[in-house]
Amino acid sequence: MKKILLLLTILSVVFTSCEPLEDINAEIDAMSSPIVGDVIFTMSDDDYDELNKSFGNFDSEEEAKTLIPNLLEIKYPVWGNKSSATVSFKIYSKKNDEKSLIVYKTESTDYSAAGLSYSSISSDSQMNQLLDHLYPSPENRVLVSLTYDQYDSGITTEVTNGFIYSNGGWEKSMGITEAEYIAMGESRAQFSNHEEAEQKIPVYLKNKMQYSAPSAGDIQSVMYNLYVTDTQDVDNDGKTTDKTVYSYVVFYTYDGLDWTPYKNTIVETIQFGHDGSKWVPDNTIKYTLVRNSDYEYMASQLTSAEYSDLIGNLAKYGDFDYNWTDAQINYALAIFLDYLNPDAAEGQKYILTYVIYDNGENDYTTGFIKTNGAWVVND
Repeated sequence: MKKILLLLTILSVVFTSCEPLEDINAEIDAMSSPIVGDVIFTMSDDDYDELNKSFGNFDSEEEAKTLIPNLLEIKYPVWGNKSSATVSFKIYSKKNDEKSLIVYKTESTDYSAAGLSYSSISSDSQMNQLLDHLYPSPENRVLVSLTYDQYDSGITTEVTNGFIYSNGGWEKSMGITEAEYIAMGESRAQFSNHEEAEQKIPVYLKNKMQYSAPSAGDIQSVMYNLYVTDTQDVDNDGKTTDKTVYSYVVFYTYDGLDWTPYKNTIVETIQFGHDGSKWVPDNTIKYTLVRNSDYEYMASQLTSAEYSDLIGNLAKYGDFDYNWTDAQINYALAIFLDYLNPDAAEGQKYILTYVIYDNGENDYTTGFIKTNGAWVVND
């Protein structure tokens, strides 16, 4: 249990000589009450440059977890144990478009031949099963424009969607129906050119998905049609100089208001915590007990004789007084955590801030971690 110190001054330090950062950190770690700070920020271009990531993104989440603590040491050199930083950053996540095209309409026998019980698709796993049967050794980045029967909520309808084989799996792309093309001003189920498609598809997505409650950062792929030269002979007529309908895939991301072209990066957010010596990825949740309701709840749950002379003050004033022992306070806080987050996962951490009356009201903090199904002190 540690008392929180309120810092009322801004320290201005003038270095007359160069002091190594590791020496500064050692001095901070040695402080009995290190400075505790909390920050939420999105990494800037300068932040990536500081970590020698010139493209403004990380290669993976693991790389971000490894490098961001170095950035936090630079940005917040005087922060110590129990500090937290919630950092949003970009990860390079390229979405491959199509390299080749297959156009196919399923036959009723395809479903049974794939081991399916019904002549329709009602789940992603069934779709993968059908595709793996139809194309057991697909070329990487092949796009299959597949027309098939889909079963949903008691109704079977014929639909056409795209499926790109990428990195050993099938990725679905939303197809546009003939009625939707007509609603966009087209006379056939196709656009005139790529530019027209790229102009109309964001509007189409906004209308189509307005009731799906998309979240900022969601990615959606769309398959659209053009009437172009049949260079791959997808219509199997033996000619590559005539024209036919081709399918293409484009990717868009939702920014919270509109759908915009996907830039091959996704945004992730990770919380980091200072463990007293370094910054580490951390799931700690900081919570300040609400007066007086949270204290009243603990008082109502402490029914044993040991607490009979203590709970009146707890409920009435919304604080622990000097008669409470550390063990009794920790027991009451553990009960409260079960109430606050009954479904907390193993390893979940909390730092609770609460009031103790001892020569006046003072804020204290205690850390807890869920271990073997119980909350234990984690200071």
